[in-house]
This record gives sequence, structure tokens and C-alpha cells, in this order.
Amino acid sequence: MSFPSSNKSSSEEFWIKKNIEVSIIIPVYNGNQQLKKATEKTLVNLKKIDRTSEIIIAEDGSTDGTYEYASKLTSENSNIRLIHMDQRQGRGQALKRAIRAAKGEVICYIDVDLATDMDYLPLLIDAVLNDGYDFATGSRLLPQSDARRSPTRLVASKSFNWAVRVLLGSQLYDHQCGFKAFKRASVLPLLDEVKDIHWFWDTEILVRGQRHGYEIKEIPVRWNESDSTKVNILKDSKDMGCQIVRLWWDLKRNGR
Repeated sequence: MSFPSSNKSSSEEFWIKKNIEVSIIIPVYNGNQQLKKATEKTLVNLKKIDRTSEIIIAEDGSTDGTYEYASKLTSENSNIRLIHMDQRQGRGQALKRAIRAAKGEVICYIDVDLATDMDYLPLLIDAVLNDGYDFATGSRLLPQSDARRSPTRLVASKSFNWAVRVLLGSQLYDHQCGFKAFKRASVLPLLDEVKDIHWFWDTEILVRGQRHGYEIKEIPVRWNESDSTKVNILKDSKDMGCQIVRLWWDLKRNGR
């Protein structure tokens, strides 16, 4: 993991002087084309909430020029930081490192494909910053949600979330939406407990949070399936099923 060195001194001075209230993490792997739009939209929406903020690009060993483009962004905007992994370590691992590096009282992350409508970002942040929740998460499966995706992915998502509720005791309806916010003081103690380093990280952090008695707010969102999604239904369903069993056994054995 490394930070770009081109603007190191100015960045250090900026972070010392500025008290950050909200950190937005954008995890990305080979998403050069998506990153520009994601950062632009995030900056626009952060202006709406009128809070001191930072954007952290969690770049996971990309090979398509994403790292170089992200480095350029940090040199042009003092509100953007970059955490770079020399080799791909997994989305969950990239998130974990970025969360530890974040300065905000509230730490959020959004998927780089912006499948979730960014108009909901103020609601997500407000749930943690002002309403007292430990975590907040976007939900595509509440009655008020507006989620548009293929029937195959809808069935797979509902089946997965049903299994998480039944086997892992979760009270939530959607665990995998890449649109979450955490109270810094609540999420940091959980990071070492979360074992998954890939896509199941989203679910595991929510399940373990509930085991600790955390208050979690589900927010119905507008969500559109991305044309550039890296989801492989068959492979990912098998992998996620194995992770549910692994976490079930871990919780049964250790109690949390």
C-alpha cells in the first residue's frame, strides 16, 4: 500500500489543518473509465451536505491505468487521497485499509459504477452523523426501493439475503449493496474480526455489527444494474455460499 508522492507535502499540510467530518471511499480495480464520473459525482453531492469531507480512492492493484489516473486526480484536488496496492488484494482488503486511513467521523463507501443513485448520499450520511445509527446501508429489497436488474440477479440476490437472515440471524434485507456508511468509532473495532477480503466483506461487516448490538439503518435506494458489472452469477453464488457457511461456523464457535 502506498500514497502518491507527487503532492505529499501539500497533502500533509491539508490533513493537519482540516478536521474531516465525512470520508467517502471509492474502491476500484481496473475501473479507469468509471472513476472519473464517480469522483465528479461524489464531489458534487458532497457540496450538498455542507460538511468537511475527503474522498479516498482505494485502488486495488489495477493494470489498466487506473492508478495513474487516480494519482493525477490527487494532484489536482486536495480533497482527494489515494491508497494504492501494488498487487490486487481483494475489494474487502482495499476497503479495510482505506477505512483505517480515513479521517472522517463518518466513513462511507460507494461502488465505482455508481449503480446506486448518488442523490441518496445525504440520507446515508445523515443517518449516522445526525440520527445516531452506527451503520447505514442502502437497500434494494425494501418495498420503497427502486431496483432495476435482470431476473436472474434478482433471484440470486433474494436467495442470498434470505440465507443470511436464516443462517446468520441478520435482521436486514439487503447486505451486498455497495452503498454504506459507518460511524468511525463503531467500525474500527470490527475490522480485525472481518475475515473475508473480497465481496462477502459487505455482508460480514453488517452481520458482525449486529452481533455487537449496533444500530443499523436500511435506506431504500434507486439502483440500476451496471453494464460493466464484474459479477459472475454461478461462480459468485458458489463463493458466497461458502462464505455464509464459513461465517456461520465462526460465529457458532466463537459466539461473535
